[in-house]
Amino acid sequence: MSTTTVETSAADTGRRPADAPRKVRRRGEHSRATSLVSHAILIGASLTALFPIAWLLFLSLGPDKDDYLHPGRIWGKMTFDNYAYVLKDTSFFDWLTSTLVVVLGTTLIGVVVAASTGYAVSRMRFPGYRKLMWVLLVTQMFPIAVLIVPMYQILSDLQLIDSYLGLILVNCTTIVPYCAWLMKGYFDTIPFEIDEAGRVDGLTPFGTFARLILPLAKPGLAVAAFYSFLTAFGEVAFASTFLLSDDKYTFAVGLQTFVSEHDAQRNLMAATAVLIAIPAAAFFYLVQKNLVTGLTAGGTKG
Repeated sequence: MSTTTVETSAADTGRRPADAPRKVRRRGEHSRATSLVSHAILIGASLTALFPIAWLLFLSLGPDKDDYLHPGRIWGKMTFDNYAYVLKDTSFFDWLTSTLVVVLGTTLIGVVVAASTGYAVSRMRFPGYRKLMWVLLVTQMFPIAVLIVPMYQILSDLQLIDSYLGLILVNCTTIVPYCAWLMKGYFDTIPFEIDEAGRVDGLTPFGTFARLILPLAKPGLAVAAFYSFLTAFGEVAFASTFLLSDDKYTFAVGLQTFVSEHDAQRNLMAATAVLIAIPAAAFFYLVQKNLVTGLTAGGTKG
C-alpha cells in the first residue's frame, strides 16, 4: 500500500511540470525578441538624428574651406581656429544681439496675442468667433513669396523697414495663427468651473485669465513659446528682406555672409552653425519639462 502510494506520488510529481500552465504574459509585457528589435530601432533612430549634428561638429574642426570634400583628411589637422575666427573677426555678437531681440520679442508678443485669442474663442461666444479661427487658418495657406511684397509696402509706409519691431510684427503674422489654435485646444481642456469660481470671487474676465487660467496653462504656453522661438530663430526670408544694416543681421542672415558669388567658406559656416545651436539648445532645456505635457494635453478634451 505504502509502496504504491509513494510510486503514485512520484509519478504525479513527475507529470506536474509538463501539465503546469504556461506563463501568462501580462498586458504591455513584451518578449525578449520584441524588446531587442524595439531597442535596435530606437538606437538606429537616435544615431540617425545625432549623425547630422556630429558631422557638422566634425566639419567645423577642419581648417580649410574645402575639407568637406575630403573629410578623412580632417582627422590629422583638427583645430578650433574656425571658432576663434568667428568669435573675433566677424560680427557674431552683433548677430547674437539682433537674434535675441527679434526672437524674444516675437516669442513674447506672439504668445501673449495667441493666448488671448485662444482663450477668447474657447470661453466667449461672440459673433464670428468660429470664422475667426478659420481665417487664422487660411492665412497659413499663402506662401511667403506672395506675402513679402505687400508686407514690405506696409512696413515702408510705417517706416519700419530695417527695424527690429518691423521684423517682430512680420514674424508674429506666421506664429500667432498656429499658436492661437494650439492654445485654444489647451484652454478647452481646462474646466469652465474655474472661470465661474473667479467671477464669484469678484475677478474680471482678464483677472480670471491672468490669475487662474494662465498658471494652469503653463505646458501649453511652453509649447507655444518653443514653437515661436524656433520659428523666429531660423526664419530667413523675412529677415534677409526687411533687415538692411549689417549690424542688425540675425544668425540666419549672418550665415549668408560666408557665401559669395564665387566662394563659400563652409568651415566657418559649420563653426558658426555649431555656435548658433547653443541658444536653441539652452531654450529647449528650459521648457522641456512642460513640452511633452503641452503637446499631448490639447489633443483630448476633458
